[in-house]
Amino acid sequence: MGEASKGAATRDAVLDAAVEVAGRIGLSALTIGMLATETGMSKSGLFAHFGSKENLQLQTLARARDEFVDMVVRPALRAPRGEARVRALFEHWLVAGDQDGAPCLFASAPVEYDDQSGMVRDQVIQDHTDFADVVQQVFRTALSTGEFRADADETQFYQDLHGIMLAYFHARRLMRDPQAEARTRRAFERLLADVRANGVV
Repeated sequence: MGEASKGAATRDAVLDAAVEVAGRIGLSALTIGMLATETGMSKSGLFAHFGSKENLQLQTLARARDEFVDMVVRPALRAPRGEARVRALFEHWLVAGDQDGAPCLFASAPVEYDDQSGMVRDQVIQDHTDFADVVQQVFRTALSTGEFRADADETQFYQDLHGIMLAYFHARRLMRDPQAEARTRRAFERLLADVRANGVV
């Protein structure tokens, strides 16, 4: 393995550790010094990789976003167009909500940064705007196949589904509610029933 490959592998390992640490303590609390303690690397070595606390946080956020996309979005987009793809997105999102690390950080960062300012908050907003666009595009495929009502509102659907998933994260992760998944599935089915075209089962 060449020096460049070793450097990339080291950076990947450090970012994986950063995602795990940020998932536990919060992204805003993640610092180069704390990451050095967690990984056993020197602060100077980590500073050479990232240069600043803000850059470390941005790259950690990017890693979490990419892993969330790999876990939720890409598998869903391989499903057939229409309601099947909407269901696939929900199913993969549900699994991600039960994971630690990147999916947890992707879900928690908006809450952490909702009343802050700066580049990290701006990136959180952009990441979640992009994800909202994906969900709405997936919804539009079901409109185009005639499975959902022509007058169904894609933005409302995203907000309703996002609300269902946030409630799931709360019930599952914080409250340790054993019925969290069952209730989430019932809420999702009610949401689909509300937007489904008449005569579509």
